[in-house]
Amino acid sequence: MSDCCHHDHSGPTKTSPSAGNAPEGSLYTCPMHPEILRDKPGDCPKCGMALEPLIPSDDDSESTTLARRFWLSVALGSPVVVLAMAPMLGVTLLEGPWTGWVELLLSIPVVFWCGASVWLKGFRSFASRNLNMFSLITLGTGVAFLYSITMLVFGGVLVPDAPSGDYYFEAATVIMALVLMGQWLESRGRAKAGTALRELLDLTPATALLVGKDGEADREVPVAEVQSGDRLRILPGGKIPADGVVLEGESSINESMLTGEPLPVEKSTGSTVSAGTMNSSGSLVIRVTGTGAGTALSQIISLVAQAQRSQAPIQQLADHVASIFVPIVIGISVVTFLVWMIAGSEPRVFHALTASVAVIIIACPCALGLATPMALIVGIGRAAGNGILVRSASALQNLATTDLLALDKTGTLTEGTPKVVSIHPVGPLSEEKLLTLAVGAEQGSEHPLARSLMLHAQAKGIPIPKAASFEAFPGGGISAVVDGIRVLIGTTKFLSGHGVTTGSLDSIPLQSGEGLVAMAAEGVAAGAFLFRDTIRPSAGKLILELKRLGVRVAMLTGDRTSTAMVVAGELGIDECHAELSPAGKADQFKKWNAEGYHTAMAGDGINDAPALAVAGTAIAMGAGSDIAKETAGIILLNPSLEGIVSSIQLSRAILKVIRENLFFAFAYNILGIPIAAGILYPFFGILLSPMISAAAMSLSSVSVIANSLRLRKIRF
Repeated sequence: MSDCCHHDHSGPTKTSPSAGNAPEGSLYTCPMHPEILRDKPGDCPKCGMALEPLIPSDDDSESTTLARRFWLSVALGSPVVVLAMAPMLGVTLLEGPWTGWVELLLSIPVVFWCGASVWLKGFRSFASRNLNMFSLITLGTGVAFLYSITMLVFGGVLVPDAPSGDYYFEAATVIMALVLMGQWLESRGRAKAGTALRELLDLTPATALLVGKDGEADREVPVAEVQSGDRLRILPGGKIPADGVVLEGESSINESMLTGEPLPVEKSTGSTVSAGTMNSSGSLVIRVTGTGAGTALSQIISLVAQAQRSQAPIQQLADHVASIFVPIVIGISVVTFLVWMIAGSEPRVFHALTASVAVIIIACPCALGLATPMALIVGIGRAAGNGILVRSASALQNLATTDLLALDKTGTLTEGTPKVVSIHPVGPLSEEKLLTLAVGAEQGSEHPLARSLMLHAQAKGIPIPKAASFEAFPGGGISAVVDGIRVLIGTTKFLSGHGVTTGSLDSIPLQSGEGLVAMAAEGVAAGAFLFRDTIRPSAGKLILELKRLGVRVAMLTGDRTSTAMVVAGELGIDECHAELSPAGKADQFKKWNAEGYHTAMAGDGINDAPALAVAGTAIAMGAGSDIAKETAGIILLNPSLEGIVSSIQLSRAILKVIRENLFFAFAYNILGIPIAAGILYPFFGILLSPMISAAAMSLSSVSVIANSLRLRKIRF
């Protein structure tokens, strides 16, 4: 693989992502430049920051190394500072030139060993012409150190009017120590930002119980060795290590980490199970269908990691500013040096060097580069921990400015599974007998209404009789023989086509939004079942919260106008567009977009995909179709609609933090550069020391990191 490539090579790993060191085959990316991908650790060729694995691990070797070098620089640099500052307090610790030589010996390991990685990044930036913060650091530190050595050895000859013993070894050591401290804190901050992903990684157990072949005993193996087709035994209370299908046993599985549903789901032979979910009770034997990157959990982790390294549109502004900022700062530094040399007070060389180095150090744009990525990494990780899967940073930023949200009806505002609301006999058969015959006939049907009838019968404790001669008529209904009675179930048109007189069914009261399924017994109309799709419990609260946030709400559906208007009326939605085709939904969004609205769409079906693709921000329900989720920029894993409100609130909070971060970065530079250049010297005699400049530069980075980490505790 070449040194850098693009996102189309960003597959997760060759092996299963797991806690610990980055898996073999991992790709590494730059936190500030996500387009940079490499197949091994290293430094970013653009900004010099250490590359990180796409799937974060709990390997803290970088942080440990930086901490060790930082504390060593403090230990060796502190005596240098004391020796340099003592004369200012009227204290003489060493006589003659010995002070300078001791400072030199102590500062050499700090500047060149502790700061070796900083120097390497700086040299690379000049060689590749990608000037960045390390360009300024190495240039400023190098100039300060070279000047100090020159003054120590040849000072009396070259600059006879310079203050005696006024070296800048302490500035070089403190600058390097502060830079190392900033990098260490940045490393720790990024590690904290990856907590949400590591918590997801930890959901998968490290080992699996492989079922023995030909009477052999079961054996425990690492999860990385599990392959598709293997049979695994899942013990009560254990986590499921891979996606699979149940071959033996019955149990209940806690799938809340995937669905958000707190109630366990019953599993038996033929049921599917997912890696990372918890087996609550019975023992199971499963056949593995997906391992490693192929599991649902790993795909979620990969999507979150991809979103965390994607760029929001606002990042383009920061990148553009950073690309021209460094050359401008170097230019200001050169101009500052020349102005002091031409018009400055004596000693001119001393003042010129002090001011030019201070300008270079205080202007380091590390905070500018971190402003957007840090907020996105923390915010997207926070969203993942709350069942909100962000697939792109662009979608998150667009959602923050959304002022019109369109919602699909079926499966989004409603449960998408119609329930039996009433049973109406029109003959001698009772409601219970009608239901008994209906569920007996429907047990062979895969129609959603058949399942609703089955659930209704189970709730009432009605036994399901055996059926014979089952026959399905697509688009019409079914026929079967139950308890010796020939039963027809379907539309009234279907019954009429089979010679049944349906006039008696016309008197059944049908409320708006309800659907009717008719039934005949032995060729005579026997009654009807009324169904209605139930509104999600969280839908009403969602609409109120959206209006409070200033978002205009509309409903788009392909359902009948009468049914759609009932749902819209109950939820307080003023704008409703019904009987729309998938293309019609997309056309409506094109119209809104042309009118200047910042649009968003929430849907779950295949028919929603065209509209999701046209909307400014696409939100898909986690239980929806794959195409809807592939089209969406944000996926709600939790079936509750409150995730939509939470997504908007989080996106607005992230955008606010990014703007605050950019302010911190620019404020330090805008205020600091003129002071460092010496603008206050003619009036107050103040000339900013490079050491103070380094402290201000590091403080700006720390401010950005601390402000971004606030998103971890945001409430929504």
